[in-house]
Amino acid sequence: MLTPYEIIRKKRDGGTLSREEIGLLISSYTSGDVPDYQMSSFLMAVYFSGMSDEEILNFTQSMMGTGIVIDLSAIPGCKADKHSTGGVGDKISLILAPLAAACGVKVPMVSGRGLGHTGGTIDKLESIPGFRTRLSIEEYKRTLASTGIVMSAQSDEIVPADRKLYALRDVTATVESIPLITSSIMSKKLAEGIDALVLDVKVGNGAFMKTVSEAKALAKKMVKVGKLYGKQVVAYLTDMNQPLGHEAGNWREVVESIRVLRGESDAHDVIELSKTLTAEMVSLCSGDSMKKSMERVTQALSNGAAYEKFIEMVKAQGGDSSFIENPEKYPPARFTFEVQARQSGYVHAIDSFGVGMAVVKLGGGRRKVSDVVDPVVGVTVVSKIGEKVSTGDVLALVHANDKDAAGLAVEEVAGAYKFSGAKPKAANLIKERIA
Repeated sequence: MLTPYEIIRKKRDGGTLSREEIGLLISSYTSGDVPDYQMSSFLMAVYFSGMSDEEILNFTQSMMGTGIVIDLSAIPGCKADKHSTGGVGDKISLILAPLAAACGVKVPMVSGRGLGHTGGTIDKLESIPGFRTRLSIEEYKRTLASTGIVMSAQSDEIVPADRKLYALRDVTATVESIPLITSSIMSKKLAEGIDALVLDVKVGNGAFMKTVSEAKALAKKMVKVGKLYGKQVVAYLTDMNQPLGHEAGNWREVVESIRVLRGESDAHDVIELSKTLTAEMVSLCSGDSMKKSMERVTQALSNGAAYEKFIEMVKAQGGDSSFIENPEKYPPARFTFEVQARQSGYVHAIDSFGVGMAVVKLGGGRRKVSDVVDPVVGVTVVSKIGEKVSTGDVLALVHANDKDAAGLAVEEVAGAYKFSGAKPKAANLIKERIA
């Protein structure tokens, strides 16, 4: 058996690791025998050398083996979840989870924090006063059984290796690796106790996968791993060449989600994607057609059932639901600055990565693992691709608690906008379904 040093060198040189070698490295890192600096070297070796399908499967299994796989068989009904590979303004989980639960799907969701320029579902949920995401396994099961939905952070018992690696990848520029993304996502999802999984694989300038070919490769890897474990898995490739909806920033995205659930939002992209992914979950669990499932989802959204389920979940996890019912109670950011158009024309492109980094610079994301996230800062995207603007029109609003950070964010967002003399062709939000 090779030592961790030899395993790192073998992968650096493009070698294929055995199941035993991968298992040794993962278990040694989880126990603390392999330090962060060595694991960082391994992550970078994987980033450049890649992994075979067998290595990815073994890596996923080894990660799962560091914790427990939750048994939800005592809870009746089909359990399904959705996972996004990360985007800017991506608050879909906050809408989809209560919407699916309102349609009778049991939704056990273990989510992560922000990675790089992307926001994290757990950071958004924790911006709700009192909301608890650190649940024991028994609390996780009890909440799911009583409300049909639970949204939890990884506990120490669920894939502890990934919890450590997730944070390390964020600060070592190894987030975009397809083998690492696949094993990270699938180890957590397979440990949740689910029957079905819908994957939202983002593609574009605000995603970790910049091209359709990369996104498709990742989607196929994750679907393949899920199928090998006997799960129903479907992946969607979706556009991330501009922020989703109008809000980017933790509490601001919660508020936008509330407005969608109440039927008060004009964020058509958020609504379309939420309904499509939820309908897929309902279809996988019920066996009904997508058309019939979409009808159920549309009704649950329009009649307020999904909104009521969201409030029920917030209360069940210790959150103060008065902030959901009256979001204006929440103390706002101290400053709001306009980002104005510096020329006239049509908005041709928006660099979502730049918008995401603006939120990070405001304190709404992490530059290092120990950073504390400010929930109220963020960016409101006023003008989106295809809209005509004149010089001086407001493109976006920057919400800040620090004027110096706000100045940097304003420049970042202003630079993210590109203009043209002709109206650009609208891109398809949903590019492909992979099953």
